[in-house]
Formats: sequence, C-alpha cells, structure tokens
Amino acid sequence: MQTPKKVLFKSPIAILLITVALVLTFQATALLSQYVSHQASIHSALDKVERRISLDSAFLDVGNETLSTPVNQFAIYRYLNRLNTSLKEEGYPILVSNIQGIFLSPEQLSDYPVVVTSTLSNAEQTITVEMRSKAAESFFAFSWIALIAALAVAPFFAVTNQRRLRKKVIEEILPPTPKLIINLQDKTISNGVDDKVVTLQNKPLCFYTALVKYCIAHPNESLPPHKDVPSELMALANKCFGRLIELGHTKRKRPDFNANLDKTLSEIRAALDEVFCSFNDEKENYYPPRAQGEGSRSKQHSYALPHITIEDIEIIGN
Repeated sequence: MQTPKKVLFKSPIAILLITVALVLTFQATALLSQYVSHQASIHSALDKVERRISLDSAFLDVGNETLSTPVNQFAIYRYLNRLNTSLKEEGYPILVSNIQGIFLSPEQLSDYPVVVTSTLSNAEQTITVEMRSKAAESFFAFSWIALIAALAVAPFFAVTNQRRLRKKVIEEILPPTPKLIINLQDKTISNGVDDKVVTLQNKPLCFYTALVKYCIAHPNESLPPHKDVPSELMALANKCFGRLIELGHTKRKRPDFNANLDKTLSEIRAALDEVFCSFNDEKENYYPPRAQGEGSRSKQHSYALPHITIEDIEIIGN
C-alpha cells in the first residue's frame, strides 16, 4: 500500500502575513473598481442631466439678453427643486445647484462638494448650469466579497510546495556535482563548483574540446595512440582552432594534432588533475586514460572517454 503524502504547511506567521496581503490586495482591487464605477456613473449622469435641462430650456423663464427680460427666480428655483427631487428618487449621484445664477441653499449642497459648470446655448439665449456630485470617498465601502475571496484563496498559499522543499533539502544534503566547463573565450577549463580554473595552451585546448565532442558522438569507439587521429576528430580540432582565431587568441597556423600526441594528452591530464583535485571519482569521466603496463603506444590502450555525455560538459564561446 502506498503511503499517503504528508501535507506540509507554512508557519502560522507566514500564513497570517499571506492572508493579510491577500485581503489588502482584494480590498484595493474592490476600491479601484468602486472608484471607476463612480466616475463612470458621474459622467453618465452629467450627460443625461444636461440633455434634460436642454430639452426643458424652451419652457424655462431664464430671461433673454436680447429682449432684456429678467430671470424668473421663483420659477427657476421651483424647477431646481423639482428636478433634484427626481434625480434623488432615480438614484443619480449628482444634483443641479444653480441655473442662471439661481442657487439652492447651502444646506442642500452639503453632501455634494464637487462642482461641475456647464453652459447650454440655443438660438436665443445662453444658460449657465452648475451641477454638483458626491465625493468619490462617499462611495468607498468595505467589500465583504473581497474578504471572502481572500480567505478562500489563502489556504492554497498556506501549503508548502513539497517539490520545491524536497529539492531544497536534497541540495542542502547532497554536495554539488562538478561539471567540465570549457571556456574558449578565456582558454580555460574548470569544474563549475569551486574556483579551480586552469588555462590551457591552444593545441591541448583545441584537441581536448574536439576529443570531448567526438567521444560524445562516438561513445564506443576506441582511440589507440599508435594510430593517426581520426579525420573527424582532426576536423573538430581544426574547427576549434579556427574559433580561437575568431576570438582573437592566436594568428598562428593550425598545429598538427597528430604530432606529439603523448605530450598533448599529458598536458590535458595535468590540467584535469588540478581542476578535479577534489573530485577524483568524477574526474574519470573526463580523463583520457593512461596506458597500463605496456607503454603509451600499447595496442590495447585507448585515450577515448567512453563514459562522457552531453550533460557532463558545458562549452562557452563555442
């Protein structure tokens, strides 16, 4: 029977902080929505009221500048009260405070601090209208929906990511794994774990880079030192040397990678001994084997790297 996975939770303080953050975020979103909705309703109401007054202006005795007739204050004041009563009954967030200089009393305007002035014109007269709206703050309210949503979402953040936690624990328990890093830009090799970095000369650097690539592509092929270097391996080494020329490291002609092969392999082994001095077991994947007993030219010997894979290396500046 499979053992059920244990659910792990964050600390109480972390859960509390997450919950508070979610509540604040959801409430801020709700307040922003309320503000946007308020502004939209204000603009819509202003347009409708202006249209209403414009239609009623033909029946309003607002005076006439051309005929020098005065404003009928009583008629305008009565119209203001009737219009504002209608606006309140229909739930509009504004009222009309002034038409042609006829004002409502200050007591009637106390809840409407924001002033918007508009001018309506027709063929005979110009009408000045002042409207007032409620402040945006008056529409802000605590959102219970936002609170409920935050509390509903919070448990999902309270559970610890077990995969991430397991990975972190494994990384803390297991030592880091070295990896061969060949850097053509500064002509070095390193292990990617500590600060051991060794600079190689052009010939061993190019030959080793080519050897690594060749052995990954041909994992079961033997490379006896008494035979000439395979043409494909030579081509890879020459290509790497061309890359060093492009990077500005050398202007010399390409070396003969068949010549002094023992010396080249010896320089490579010495560099690897230094780079992987703390990782002897891992070094074997990258280390061209030495001849055992019969000398470096033994027909049984091979300097190939049979166990190296593409995951074991990183080539910079390739």
